[in-house]
Amino acid sequence: MPSQFLKVALEAAKNAEEIITAYYTDDMKVEMKEDETPVTLADRGAEKVIRETIKRAFPDHGFLGEEYGIEAGESPYLWIIDPIDATKNYIRKIPIFGTQIALMKGEELVLGVSNAPLLNELLYAEVGEGAFLNGKPIQVSNVARPQDAMVCHGGLKWFVEKGTFRGIYNLINDAARTRGFGDFYMYHLAASGRADAVVEAAISVWDIAAITVIVREAGGKVTDIQGQSITKDTASLVATNGILHNTVLDYFKDA
Repeated sequence: MPSQFLKVALEAAKNAEEIITAYYTDDMKVEMKEDETPVTLADRGAEKVIRETIKRAFPDHGFLGEEYGIEAGESPYLWIIDPIDATKNYIRKIPIFGTQIALMKGEELVLGVSNAPLLNELLYAEVGEGAFLNGKPIQVSNVARPQDAMVCHGGLKWFVEKGTFRGIYNLINDAARTRGFGDFYMYHLAASGRADAVVEAAISVWDIAAITVIVREAGGKVTDIQGQSITKDTASLVATNGILHNTVLDYFKDA
């Protein structure tokens, strides 16, 4: 049975969806942030409603969001929010975008919700309770070799910038099939067994906190490219069905 934490997170995701879909028009206003990434009224409105929804239920919890930063709480619980992951897709009317909501207790990620409204995919998980897609249990694949695997990756320029391009190049060459979906969607594929491994060279914690819980609860494994545990400072990611994990990490061991 879903915990109160999960019930509130799902409510927050649905409230955000109403704002996101309402602003999904041809005349949406786009601004550029200081880091030269785009932001819309939908991003800001969605994060606000997520925070408000959660605060009503848990007023002592803290928040870390892409648009409004850190807000300290009085409890060990921290909600990590990306109101629209893949804002650039959203702006260009590419329907691969979604809301990411995660809960961290201390240093442990314990809950994740990933809602992609135009794809009709709502994934969620709590530690110890399994992972679900639209209410049905999901699990990772059992593919054991890169030569049989579907591998997804983030933007290739980031591998060049981070000095890990040789690793992704060799992995792509060995894999049965590769696609650069980017953003949250490739983790949906991995968690539900439709892809087998995902590698990203540059991420922020709000990009991957929710899907870390989801992939793990679906039976997979998630670390950074060096094989280290996920923290608020993690800057790269490898997510696999678990069977492939060490093999994928080996491609980057000299990076």
